[in-house]
Amino acid sequence: MDRVISIVGHTALDYIVDVERIAGKNESSPVIDYEEYPGGGAANIAVAIAKLGGKSQLISPVGTDFVSSGYEKLLKETNVDLSRLYRIEDQKISKAFIFTDREDNQTTYFYWGASSKFKELKPEPVDFVHLATADSVYNAKLAQIADFVSFDPGQDLVTYSKENLELILAHTDILFANRHEIRRVSEMTGKSFSELKAMIDIIVVTYDSKGSRIYTGKDEFLIPVISVQAADPTGAGDAYRAGFLLALTRGYSLPTCGKIGSTVASFAVQTRGCQTGLPTWEEMKTRYEANFGRLEKEC
Repeated sequence: MDRVISIVGHTALDYIVDVERIAGKNESSPVIDYEEYPGGGAANIAVAIAKLGGKSQLISPVGTDFVSSGYEKLLKETNVDLSRLYRIEDQKISKAFIFTDREDNQTTYFYWGASSKFKELKPEPVDFVHLATADSVYNAKLAQIADFVSFDPGQDLVTYSKENLELILAHTDILFANRHEIRRVSEMTGKSFSELKAMIDIIVVTYDSKGSRIYTGKDEFLIPVISVQAADPTGAGDAYRAGFLLALTRGYSLPTCGKIGSTVASFAVQTRGCQTGLPTWEEMKTRYEANFGRLEKEC
């Protein structure tokens, strides 16, 4: 039976805007097209896990337009557990405004809305939790009372105090970061990458088109990306984490977890919107085996 994976972080509406170029200060740029999609890092991961057939629980504040926007209905239809949502009466749902130019450069503006209430909320203990981009105060509280902690500070790393970051890392079993974020974590904590590896069992660092690397105390695994025709890079990281975490709870080896994550991410980038093209487990398995060979349970 699958382990329930609790995901903490934002539930948001994404406004994905295609522009000719990212405008500088006091400049404008033509908008080519735009769409509204369900998003938010935590919700993206929860939906991806559920679509893969796993059990995901979303822990997130949602605003007054959560129901009217159709987001609640979508999550229920995907079988995401919503029993731990915080329904905030005086705030709107979080919103992300994502501008992407013709070379896939991005600039994002984020309206916290209901998520701004995170720091006032009291978490309850959970078994297996992934702390996605969210409030550092809430994440620090929950990290101390969870049995197993996966942590991805993401773009919200700039909002973390050194104290809260160190507190979370002290309870972290898996750290996810891109190459810029891992350098920032080292700078904020004063710890070298070797020191971080010594204190955290698993560190996963993503390197854009060069794939990802999984580091343990003594091993390092290079995970390649799967080359596909990309329509929208948004959400690839969330899809990777969903595939990786579900595979880990199902007992796959770390290299296989990374390859499953890479495979799920390849589906996410093929369509616009973070949740639009996510695969079932069978769809993932077919593409995995076409690129990496037979998918076998190793642990």
